[in-house]
Amino acid sequence: MKCISWNVNGLRAVAGKGFWEFFDQADADLFALQEIKLSEGQYETEKAGYHVYWNYAEKKGYSGTAVFAKAEPENVTYGIGIEEHDHEGRVITLEYDRFYFVTCYTPNSQDELRRLDYRMQWEDAFRAYLQKLNEKKGVIVCGDLNVAHQEIDLKNPKSNRHNAGFTDEERGKMTELLNAGFKDSFRYLYPDQKDIYSWWSYRFHAREKNAGWRIDYFLVSDDLIPALKDSLILNEVYGSDHCPVELLIDP
Repeated sequence: MKCISWNVNGLRAVAGKGFWEFFDQADADLFALQEIKLSEGQYETEKAGYHVYWNYAEKKGYSGTAVFAKAEPENVTYGIGIEEHDHEGRVITLEYDRFYFVTCYTPNSQDELRRLDYRMQWEDAFRAYLQKLNEKKGVIVCGDLNVAHQEIDLKNPKSNRHNAGFTDEERGKMTELLNAGFKDSFRYLYPDQKDIYSWWSYRFHAREKNAGWRIDYFLVSDDLIPALKDSLILNEVYGSDHCPVELLIDP
């Protein structure tokens, strides 16, 4: 089974930059999007052979997620079931017979960390949500989790130590999530692989210099590790300030 996740930073924008050509070529079983930046009815599309699920933010032109699935799930839920966290279209969960597939666009702590306190509340709630799912069956989690977990996961760790996405607090919450029964699939398979990133600032020619961050993930619950085949960062694919990430697994 091939799964792909991509923060497209605006689906309408990336649609004009070869997105659908990549989508067709990838031929994924599950294709998750984050930061679609759409309101309901603004850009709905059907793809032959796929069931499509959208979760829109209430705020116009902000956040939002989508999943394209070849196999129809048994059940689909939107959000994590906590009212204060479910206004921004950040989570979609597809339930299948043997596993849950969850896509997530984690809140950014923002400049001067003005949303860090909220981010900490989100992290605890999302972790509890995933743990509850994992009590029933295996879980695949993908998306822009807005944190570089280790120093190896970004180009300039020292100068970014207290910036959003690389604070001790955010990194600590990722550690807590992994300790709660999940593995970062890429780092599990490639523990020492350097200079592999999934996001680059639009400033300072960052992508040309490969001065990036690895903040897009496929996490898998520990019980699915034997089914894991590969985890890839598709950094040759352009169109967004993020690149897609891919999981090959046979749960």
